[in-house]
Amino acid sequence: MDTMTYWLSNINDVLWSYILIAMLLGCALWFTIKTKFVQFRMIGEMIKVLSESTSKQEGREHHISSFQAFMVSLASRIGTGNLAGVATAITVGGPGAVFWMWIVALLGSSSAFIESTLAQLYKVHGKDSFIGGPAYYMKKGLKQPWMGILFAILIIFTFSFAFNSVQSNTICAAFEQAFQVDHTLMGIILTVMSLIIFFGGIQRIAKVSSIIVPVMALGYIILVVIIIGMNIQLLPQVLETIVSHAFGWKQALGGGIGIAVMQGIKRGLFSNEAGMGSAPNVAATADVTHPVKQGLIQALGVFTDTLIICTCTAFIILFSGVPLTGEANGVQLTQMALSNEIGSFGSIYVAISILFFAYSSIIGNYYYGEANVRYITNNKMVMTIFRVLSGGMVLFGSLASLDLAWSLADICMGLMTICNLIAITLLGKYAYRLLEDYREQKRMGIKHPLFTKDKMKDIEADIECW
Repeated sequence: MDTMTYWLSNINDVLWSYILIAMLLGCALWFTIKTKFVQFRMIGEMIKVLSESTSKQEGREHHISSFQAFMVSLASRIGTGNLAGVATAITVGGPGAVFWMWIVALLGSSSAFIESTLAQLYKVHGKDSFIGGPAYYMKKGLKQPWMGILFAILIIFTFSFAFNSVQSNTICAAFEQAFQVDHTLMGIILTVMSLIIFFGGIQRIAKVSSIIVPVMALGYIILVVIIIGMNIQLLPQVLETIVSHAFGWKQALGGGIGIAVMQGIKRGLFSNEAGMGSAPNVAATADVTHPVKQGLIQALGVFTDTLIICTCTAFIILFSGVPLTGEANGVQLTQMALSNEIGSFGSIYVAISILFFAYSSIIGNYYYGEANVRYITNNKMVMTIFRVLSGGMVLFGSLASLDLAWSLADICMGLMTICNLIAITLLGKYAYRLLEDYREQKRMGIKHPLFTKDKMKDIEADIECW
C-alpha cells in the first residue's frame, strides 16, 4: 500500500467510525419517525406514482418527466456499488455486512424522501429543465449561500471526479478479467463514449438512461432469479449466515460485528446514496404536480438499488461458495462467483453488466456535477473545461489502483454527506408539511394532489417554481 492510500485509509476509518455512521442512522431514524414511516406506509403510492409518471405533462415536452428523473438517479445508484461494492463489503465485513446494507436501505429511504422533496420545493427554472438540489435548498431555504457553494464543490469532486474514477476503474478490471483488454485502451474508449454524452446535457443523459437502466436492471434480476432457482435449497442457509454474522457472538468477540456494520453502511450508502445529497440534483429536474411525488419515487429508488440489485449480487457470491479470503476482491470476486454458477460465461456476463451499470453511473454522476457547476457559474468556458476534466477523470480511473480510488471516493462521500444531513435536518419541517398536505388531498379523493406556493406563505418568497 503506498503512502497516500495509507493515509487516506486512516482518515476514512476515523470519519466513518465516529461521525458518519451515527449521523446517517440517527437522521434516518428521525426522518422515519417524523414522517410516520413513510417508506413503509406509502410503498403502494410510490409504485402508483411511478407508473403514472412515464410521460411528460402536456405542453411541457422540453421538461424532464418524473420517470426520466427516476431513471437518471437509478443510473447513478446502480453501478459498481452493486457488483464490486457488495463484493468488497462481504470480503472485508463478512456476510453480516449484507444485513446492514438492508438496514441502511430500509431506514435511509426516509432520508431520500426528505432530500428529494426539498429539492423539488426549492428548484429553479433552467434553460432545458428545472434545476435544483442541496446547494439550492441550502441557499434558498437555509439562507446560507456559502454552504451551497461548499456542497457544490464537494459533489463536483465526489461524483464527477472521484466516483467516476471508481466506475471506470471497475469496468477496466472486469474487462481485463474477462477479455484481457488493456486498461489504457479501455479507458480511452470509455472517455470518448462519456464525452459524447457529457456534451449533450441533461436531455441526452435522460434519454440514454431511460433506455439503459431498465434493460440492465431487468437482465441482471432475471439471471439471479435463475441462480436462486438452481440453489433454492441453499436459500435458508444463506439467509441464516447473513443474520448470524450480523449478530453472532463469535463475530462480537472478534470485533467482526463492528466491521460488518461499517462495511454494510459504507457500501450501502455508496450504492443507494440515501441522505448523501446526490439524487436530489436530478429529482429537482422532474416536472410534477406536487413535490412529494418525486420524494416518494426517489425513496423507491433506494429500495430498488439495495434490496433488489445489491441483494442479487450478495446471493450470487454466497451461493457460489467462493472463498472470502481477500485474494479476490471487488468485481473479480463477483466474476468468480458467477463463473462457479454458470461456467466461464459468468465472467463475461459480469463484465458486460459492469459496462452498462458503471457507464450509466458515469453519465448520471456527471450530471450531478454539471448541475452544481451551474449553481456556481453559467460561464460556457467553465462548463466546457469541467466536461473535459470529467472525461479526463474517467481515463485516470482506468489507470489508478482500486484501493486508492475507493479511499478517495469514501472520504469525499463522507464530507458531502455531513453537509447535506445538516441541511435536511434543519429544513425537514417543510418536507413534513408537504407530506401532510399530500396525504390530506389523497384523503379528500384528489387523484393527483396539486401544490402551489401560497400554501406555505411563510416561505413563499423563497419558492420559485410553484
